[in-house]
Amino acid sequence: MPRFAANLSVLFNELDFMDRFAAAAQAGFAGVECQFPYAYAPEDMAAQLKSHGLMQVLHNLPAGDWAAGERGIACHPDRIEDFRAGVERAMAYATALGCERVNCLAGIAPADADPGLLRATFLDNLRFAADRLAGAGIRLLVEPINTRDVPGFFLNRSDQAIALIEDTGSSNIWLQYDVYHMQIMEGDLAPIIEKHLDRISHIQISDTPGRHEPGSGEINYPFLFDFLDRIGYRGWVGAEYRPLTTTSEGLGWFRAAS
Repeated sequence: MPRFAANLSVLFNELDFMDRFAAAAQAGFAGVECQFPYAYAPEDMAAQLKSHGLMQVLHNLPAGDWAAGERGIACHPDRIEDFRAGVERAMAYATALGCERVNCLAGIAPADADPGLLRATFLDNLRFAADRLAGAGIRLLVEPINTRDVPGFFLNRSDQAIALIEDTGSSNIWLQYDVYHMQIMEGDLAPIIEKHLDRISHIQISDTPGRHEPGSGEINYPFLFDFLDRIGYRGWVGAEYRPLTTTSEGLGWFRAAS
């Protein structure tokens, strides 16, 4: 059985954020992740983790002005200083939380920008972040995102991500494979996961259409969970989905997998 982590940015959202740690532990999760922890004091989050015996397994780098539509700034040539400041902030949180993985969102390609410049900027930013995080024992992840939900997102396929990782020359950059996004963009889930298994450090799950809980859509999650065990995947699987009703009512997939 894979190791499952509850994404507290989207699950148990009928509760205040700090109360979601207890709910995740009570439901049987051993790990938690969140999208952006920066609205909360790291010492308060660390206390919740310790109190409920949970591991913080992932959070994202700051991604710009989310409310204004930004979805990462790593490929933006005019945001390099903001990106680097975000790396320092993410590293401070990860260190305080004992979190060993930080995910980088490439961002939406600016209109009329030179694709070569965007790629070069992204590569330079990845190298910088990977080097800084390596010194703290933290892995840098990159995540392809589907362009149906986020039109214009710069990084949107597994092979594209692997090529970028290789071009950085860094040994501290890994693939975050989100099953929902990759089902939309490329399908062929099992062969692609197996192909890139040695570069995948984290997997996230939700079903399509709708980005709801496993079992609500077209993806055969019982097969996929068994497949991950068969091929020897040892990382975490983050449950990052929008519950159809309440989180507790939609955990049948988790109980079945457990």
